[in-house]
Amino acid sequence: MKKERMDMTLKNGEIWYDTQGNVLHAHGGHILLHEGVYYWYGENRLEDIYVSCYSSTDLVHWTFLNHVLTMRSPARENRVRGDLKLTNQNGGRVNIERPKVLYNEKTKQFVMWMHYENGTDYSCAAAAVATCDTPAGDFVYHGSFRPYGHMSRDCTLFADSDRAYFLSASRDNADMHMYLLQEDYQNVEKLSGAFWSNEYREAPALVKKDGAYYIFSSFCTGWAPNQCKYGRTDCLEKGFGLLRKVGDETTYHSQPAFILTVAGTETTSYIYVGDRWDGRDYHNSRYVWFPLVFHEDGSAKIIHCSEIEIDAVTGRMEWVECER
Repeated sequence: MKKERMDMTLKNGEIWYDTQGNVLHAHGGHILLHEGVYYWYGENRLEDIYVSCYSSTDLVHWTFLNHVLTMRSPARENRVRGDLKLTNQNGGRVNIERPKVLYNEKTKQFVMWMHYENGTDYSCAAAAVATCDTPAGDFVYHGSFRPYGHMSRDCTLFADSDRAYFLSASRDNADMHMYLLQEDYQNVEKLSGAFWSNEYREAPALVKKDGAYYIFSSFCTGWAPNQCKYGRTDCLEKGFGLLRKVGDETTYHSQPAFILTVAGTETTSYIYVGDRWDGRDYHNSRYVWFPLVFHEDGSAKIIHCSEIEIDAVTGRMEWVECER
């Protein structure tokens, strides 16, 4: 089914379409701004696809560019060539979840990290890496592994001035681990921190605002939404302290994917980008983009809205707030 979208409004919870009228598949993903263009990477489980990439200059109209990671993707080494084609004993396919991409200025490469599972039982609990010389080319798969032997599930990437970090849920999701990446972003340098022991947090999303770092995450309830919480710190390696609730008990029927920062000519806006999962029909899962407001006392608020308009040039937003 195809549908044209010509307006400048994103309507939360509806099916979104690309500029060709096809359903937009970028679940659990991440948006990267590079040379004035926004690239949206995300999960796509149709056919032999793992990760698709779309581009936009206005954050509303998204053009499909490429399926950047598939079962046919090239591998850096022969020993990992079959990783993306493996099936488990029940015939399930490899699951690639929460792909995140950063651009490395020194190597001039785009580096993708993701959660890797061979099947649906989540026993692999591994991270995987792929790279490409262009933002929407065919990424080269480097393989999967457990960082220093630790389990690694829901994950995110975060670039902070001259260093970058990989965060992932570990120890059967009981802890959140943060790793400093090596200079080329293609491996971990060290385990920099372990947060919230026995809190069972997943779906991490990290953002920096006025020198402070905020991390948002959900509890572990499978496909069902739950209460989002966040932590705040002035130094990543100090940890985030106590978690605070944000949003309602279901985070307005969503789970964090990432925090989008829109730095415009007039202001900088922050958007909570979440997935509204459909556990019965994965391909029917939807997206929500909610304004994220930070207060002077260090607290954060997600604004529940039915639709949002974003001016990618000025950074200004308008929205229609939902009734409580």
